[in-house]
Amino acid sequence: MAAYESGLRAGGGCHVSFGGQDAVELPIRRWLDAADPTDELVLDLCQGPTLDVGCGPGRLTVALAQRDVAVLGLDLSAEAVRIARSRGAVVHYGDVFGEVPKSGSWQHVLLADGNIGIGGSPVRLLRRVRELMAESGSVVVDVEAPGHGIRHSRMHVQAHGHRGWVRWAHVGVDSMATVASRAGLVVTATRSVGSERHVVELRSR
Repeated sequence: MAAYESGLRAGGGCHVSFGGQDAVELPIRRWLDAADPTDELVLDLCQGPTLDVGCGPGRLTVALAQRDVAVLGLDLSAEAVRIARSRGAVVHYGDVFGEVPKSGSWQHVLLADGNIGIGGSPVRLLRRVRELMAESGSVVVDVEAPGHGIRHSRMHVQAHGHRGWVRWAHVGVDSMATVASRAGLVVTATRSVGSERHVVELRSR
């Protein structure tokens, strides 16, 4: 967490790697910026009260509030929460597996920017999300391109002299139905912007 938070404070320079692969830089500058046109793919699916899990510095939380959507950000990084609140976002500092305000009543739960990977087990995460959302609600999830399958890994994070390890996971869009089914959910919509971004909507069976 210290590496990620130092990257947030510096506005970038945070790199991650998985399983010995070459390190790539996290798009912190983008997360610190306003929502971009590809974010419309996600935002349009959130028409009611929304919980933005792993909201980071609040890009999408702010954008939903500007659309007059009742939205609460949730993040475990104190620095991300501080930045998000400074941008006017309403954010709860905490863990998705811990106590969450208005549990069981959220119309939408948002897992954007790869946050389906939180905790390293997408099935466990989605089962928890089912407890947070209303019976008629949906989960809006950013996923990877087709062919990526389901991968569980330890993510090495380093920035500005700090480093650490985080359990993470990746899910390709064509594997999401399998993951959803194991969590008691079904895919009800899939949207894409070319090969750049893939979003699925899930609902309870």
